Amino acid sequence: MSFATTDLCDDNPAMLDDGSLQVLSPFFRHFGKRAKFSGPAATLKVHEDNALVRATLETQGGGRVLVIDGGGSLRRALVGGQLGLLAQNNGWAGVIVDGCVRDSAELAECDVGIMALATHPQRSARDGVGKRDVNVQIAGVAVCPGDWIYADADGVLVAKQKLA
Repeated sequence: MSFATTDLCDDNPAMLDDGSLQVLSPFFRHFGKRAKFSGPAATLKVHEDNALVRATLETQGGGRVLVIDGGGSLRRALVGGQLGLLAQNNGWAGVIVDGCVRDSAELAECDVGIMALATHPQRSARDGVGKRDVNVQIAGVAVCPGDWIYADADGVLVAKQKLA
């Protein structure tokens, strides 16, 4: 995988101008082993409940990036070490959490990209409340299922189409 988010921005100024390429605000930290990842988005909207996160990561990822709109909650973790292993073993390219993760040492060993706002030791509820495959908003950017996500050490991009 050879891309740099900086080059993608430089090479696509018209897309940045028309909004078909957007940059997430720089709030996200890397937790997984892969510092660079990309793929089409699968989306979830949940609040302090990770039952849908688990159910989604138990399916084959096919190189997709799971984008979780957790409402920016810093009160509970939505992804931990077990879910990081599920993402790795089921072929997900990455997981971006607008919220918290836990088991950060375990996540660092998972061969998958994982980004989140922060860590929190408390696990989430498991009631199954939330929505799958819906348009979400994270860090001020709308993400639709199928949008392309590009993440590296310099940031996260959301594109309406795959970039060359």
